[in-house]
Amino acid sequence: MTTEFVPPDLMPALPEMVMLGMTCLVLVVDLFLPQEKRGFTLLLSISTLLLAVLAVGAVAPSSGSVSSFGGSFILDQLAVVLKIATCVVTILVFIYSRDYLKDHDIYRGEYYVLGLFATLGMMVMISAHSFLLVYLGLELLSLSLYAMIAFNRNSLAASESAMKYFVLGAMASGLLLYGISIFYGITGTLDINAVSAAIDGQIEQNPTALAFALTFVVVGLAFKLGAVPFHMWLPDIYQGSPTAVTLFIGTAPKIAAFAMAIRLLVDGLSGLQLDWSQMLTALALASLALGNVIAVAQTNFKRLLAYSTISHVGFILLGIIAGTASGFASAMFYTITYAITSAVAFGVLIMLNRKGFEAENISDLAGLNDSNPWYAALLAIAMFSMAGVPPTVGFYAKLSVLQAVVQIDMIWLAIVAVLFSVIGLFYYLRVIKVMYFDAPASEQAITIKDALDVKVILGANSLSLIVLGIFPSLLMAYCLLAFA
Repeated sequence: MTTEFVPPDLMPALPEMVMLGMTCLVLVVDLFLPQEKRGFTLLLSISTLLLAVLAVGAVAPSSGSVSSFGGSFILDQLAVVLKIATCVVTILVFIYSRDYLKDHDIYRGEYYVLGLFATLGMMVMISAHSFLLVYLGLELLSLSLYAMIAFNRNSLAASESAMKYFVLGAMASGLLLYGISIFYGITGTLDINAVSAAIDGQIEQNPTALAFALTFVVVGLAFKLGAVPFHMWLPDIYQGSPTAVTLFIGTAPKIAAFAMAIRLLVDGLSGLQLDWSQMLTALALASLALGNVIAVAQTNFKRLLAYSTISHVGFILLGIIAGTASGFASAMFYTITYAITSAVAFGVLIMLNRKGFEAENISDLAGLNDSNPWYAALLAIAMFSMAGVPPTVGFYAKLSVLQAVVQIDMIWLAIVAVLFSVIGLFYYLRVIKVMYFDAPASEQAITIKDALDVKVILGANSLSLIVLGIFPSLLMAYCLLAFA
């Protein structure tokens, strides 16, 4: 007896197919372009991301969700919002990186090709509804990032950072895969819905094995998010990578990591929520404490933003810990707005870089307001948003997460988060103080290569932090709909 093959519905995966096809086109076209025509590669890469956004909108379900490939691929409201956010943030990254790549003689098509492949991996992670597909998307993202970090072959710091990330990333992937393999051994399936259903019947029979597997999965997730104590790679990679690559690492992959946490923990392991919420509580507290306290002592701006990222991961975990629809939506809102805010901060830092000079220390920002008040204002808005000062979006993001935590009667956890946020306020205000009140180390004014398109887009990016802070429902409504 033969079983008739039923081809899968490819429409839900149309954005990924568009991304893959266009990325291959970018790779081939770039081979035949002379260096002076490299801008066409950038335009083609941005067009690829815009087409992917249009494809997401074209196949987005009006309600509910659609699945394909035997249920291992899902397209729901969560996937739609996160994919669009990922593509938009990546567009900003590509635009901001252009002048930096030119000034450092690394303006090559490989940067954009690797970035597009990394974005494809993120999109796969966002729609993955199988443990195996989550891992495949994660590996596509990770392998692309390894190469991007070592992109500047003349930089020893970049090569060292790439090696560190590769070794630690391989270990984290192995731990995650080991946890997945144990779940497969217990449940006999890798489908997230099937695993969730099977776990409900296995909790009393195999509690030790399930807890063991869950621990490995949470460790793998914590590494990808950069949560303490699995954060050791983050500051070194942020500092050692070319700033254009740090900009990419510090923004879009955080959205994909959040999606992976939701797919694995909330969709697949909801039966073990009590266990993983306790683990995440410890990770969140450690991240809030260490991230904010150690950031105070940093003099390198990129390392400061790295420890800032760790503290923000603590807030994202608080929303997931809440275990409610409002908590998940708040964490999603926080993740997206943090990626947008980081794009502004790193975007301004990139503008300070010029040929023969790598601006990465806080002292390099001294006197920025005197020479370039526009960029000083943009960076100040980003710092206020990260600190959670109204009316920026960072204030509402923190408030919504804290409300979700209070609603589950974990008031003590909300108080601890607020206290560490007050500590964080110090180092954000220190950056603003240096820009506005400190004199530069040399008499030479800070020079910025003003590209009008970058200046306008960076300004609009910064303005969005205030608009979303005043009208948060513009984004929060879609986040709530994703978990309705």
